[in-house]
Amino acid sequence: MAGGWNRDGAVQDQIDASVEDAVAEARSRLGIGESAAFCEECDQPIPEARRKAIPGVRLCVTCQSELEKKQTASGGINRRGSKDSQLR
Repeated sequence: MAGGWNRDGAVQDQIDASVEDAVAEARSRLGIGESAAFCEECDQPIPEARRKAIPGVRLCVTCQSELEKKQTASGGINRRGSKDSQLR
């Protein structure tokens, strides 16, 4: 698909870059090593099932949920730079 001054495939390159960035971010959030027995935020014990399911876990479910709410509130990357995408 031709896009004016853009070379063919430029849109797909942007999509691929966005996906690669999201995968890299998700991998960086994965825990590494042994899980903590107690939450680093509230010092509550982390259940054994959670420690086995998520290697390297450091937070209890409640604290992890709060952290994810804060992260979701921040916006994503605006690759397009258009006015419409900046106004959201």
